Amino acid sequence: MAELTGRSTGISKGKGGSMHMFSKENRFYGGHGIVGAQVPIGVGLAFAHKYRENNNISRVYVGDGAMSNGQVFESFNLAALWELPVLFIIENNKYAMGTAVTRSAAGKDLYDRAGTFGIEGEKVDGMDFFEVSNAAIRARDYIYENKKPYVIEMDTYRFRGHSMSDPGQYRSKDEVSEMKEYDPLITMKKKLLDEFKIDEKKINELELKIKKDVKEIEKYALDSPLPELKELFSEVYL
Repeated sequence: MAELTGRSTGISKGKGGSMHMFSKENRFYGGHGIVGAQVPIGVGLAFAHKYRENNNISRVYVGDGAMSNGQVFESFNLAALWELPVLFIIENNKYAMGTAVTRSAAGKDLYDRAGTFGIEGEKVDGMDFFEVSNAAIRARDYIYENKKPYVIEMDTYRFRGHSMSDPGQYRSKDEVSEMKEYDPLITMKKKLLDEFKIDEKKINELELKIKKDVKEIEKYALDSPLPELKELFSEVYL
C-alpha cells in the first residue's frame, strides 16, 4: 500500500507504483508498463527454476487484452519447447482496457491458443473461489508430475473502469449490476453459510477484523514520508 501511494517505505521506495510493482524478497517480479511484458519474464523465471532444479513453479498472470500480443505466443512456444514449470493464468474480464474481448480476439476460448503449442489447460469460473482453488491445485499437480507448462483461463469481471480515468461507457449499468450478484466475496460468504454451515457471527467478526487491518495499513501508508528528491537519480540506468 505504501508503494501504491508513492511512499519511501514502499517495496520499491515509492518509485514503482502500481505499474512497476516488484519485490525480489517476496518473489514477486512485476507489474509492467508494457502490456504483456511480464509473460516472457515469467517464462525466464521458470527456466531458472528448471536450471536450478529447485522444484518451484513460476506463475504468470496475463489479461485478455495482452493475449493478442506477440511476446505471449513466443513465451508459449519456449515454455512448451523447453518443458518449463510455468503456470499461465489468463484473467479474462471481458473488456481489457475498454474493448470487448469479442471484438478483439478471434476464436472461442483464449486458453486454446496455448494448445497450439501443445500446452494443456482448462477454463474455469474465475468468480468462484472454490473452483479457482481446485483448478490451481490440479495445475500444480500436473506441472509437478509431467514437468510441463499448464494454462488456466479464468472467466471474471471488472466492476469498475480500467483506471480512474475510465468511465466504463462501453458497457451498460444493467450489465454491471447483474454481474455484481456474482461477486466472489458475496457468493463465497453465501456458500460458507449455506453449505459449510459456518457461524455467521464468526464471519462478521472476521470481516470487522479485516476492515480494521486494512485501515491500519492505509494509515501506515499515508503517514509514511514521500521519497527524497535524490531518489530520482538512484537505481536508474543512465
